[in-house]
Amino acid sequence: MFPVESLVVLGSCSLIALGVIGAVFSWSWKGWLQLQHHQLEHGHYAGGGQTVGDIPAVANRIDLADLRERIKKLEAIAAGVDY
Repeated sequence: MFPVESLVVLGSCSLIALGVIGAVFSWSWKGWLQLQHHQLEHGHYAGGGQTVGDIPAVANRIDLADLRERIKKLEAIAAGVDY
């Protein structure tokens, strides 16, 4: 059996490590969401750049709307809101 002091130290270090990992994951997730917003705002979205004149093709509009909806859902999940 381990002494109580070593278990306290081990538990404390484990909680600190878990907190650091959670903070890094949260920071990375927020950065990824900002990247997706940036890509949507500037028109760098999946589906290519097929346009007719100055108006995007219907398929691209649908893809863009789908991506925006996904971003909203991911933001809600990241904020802890039930969506």
